[in-house]
Amino acid sequence: MLLGHRNAIALAGGAILLYIGIRSIRGDPASVESAPTTEQSAVVSPDSNARTLAADFGSTFLLTLTNPVTILAFVGIFAGLGVGVSGDYLAAAVLVAGVFAGSALWWFVLSAAVDRVRERVTPAVLRRVNQLAGVVIVGFGVAALWSGL
Repeated sequence: MLLGHRNAIALAGGAILLYIGIRSIRGDPASVESAPTTEQSAVVSPDSNARTLAADFGSTFLLTLTNPVTILAFVGIFAGLGVGVSGDYLAAAVLVAGVFAGSALWWFVLSAAVDRVRERVTPAVLRRVNQLAGVVIVGFGVAALWSGL
């Protein structure tokens, strides 16, 4: 069914990517002034900080689980490896645990890297990064539109 509508999907996806890319190029980056500094974080009680972290983790976890790309990726991986077809649920559980561990490690490394360079990223640098990302997204949007014609 999706293959029959791939041109319309490519055109719609390309238009959305163009919109997102242009907004990223033209828009100002989000202000980081509202984020608490290390000193301000120390003033926050451990209970409220833990609740915030748990809420952030929970919402990100649920968003990731309900992401259609994530679901399709797992379906593709499972189908490609033949997992689940033969009833080998242990292999499926090991695969899911491996993907989870790899994702958790990636986010840990990424968060640690961002924490290290946060002080050096000025609003001007952030604006340039957003503009560069916007240009790349526009490029993907143009490619998607081209493929849908």
